[in-house]
Amino acid sequence: MTTRVVTAQPGASRREMATLLRAHRVSGLPVVDADGIVLGVVSETDLLTRRATPAGTAADLMTCPAVTTSPDELASRVARLMSRRKLRRVPVVDSGGHLLGIVCRSDVLSVFSRPDEDIRREVTQDVILDGFFTDPDRLTVTVQDGIVTLAGAPGSVVLGRSIVDQVRHVEGVVAVRDRFTYPVDHTQQ
Repeated sequence: MTTRVVTAQPGASRREMATLLRAHRVSGLPVVDADGIVLGVVSETDLLTRRATPAGTAADLMTCPAVTTSPDELASRVARLMSRRKLRRVPVVDSGGHLLGIVCRSDVLSVFSRPDEDIRREVTQDVILDGFFTDPDRLTVTVQDGIVTLAGAPGSVVLGRSIVDQVRHVEGVVAVRDRFTYPVDHTQQ
């Protein structure tokens, strides 16, 4: 994230916000109150399309509530959030909603550029072998475009689902396909 964030106050005019956007070469501004709590976000699009009159303050034009994230969120999850919600930026806030930084699309693009073989190596070595003390040769791990497919027989439902959950947290993983074969519990029939 970028920690030096250009912001607007709720009372900022359309002209003031346009000046900030141009001067700092950014495409959006978090709107924060006097305590630094994020109230919303104003983008270039908001300035151009919302209430086309010259009047209007940040409070009038902002998208609220702002979609935010926490500083400990995985970059891959932020990237998915940005993609799903079609966002160019996401303010990073603490548990009280105070602005800590901002993540832009360019900040998370590296998540998608991690080589599939690096992801596969981390899944087999760090997650399966070192994390769950399971022989990775018992399982098949394939990665294509950041999508991890897990197959084979992990031995138990608990172990299989735990591996799947942990793989979701590996940097660069876009999605996980659980193709494990689980033992059938005949006591439940």
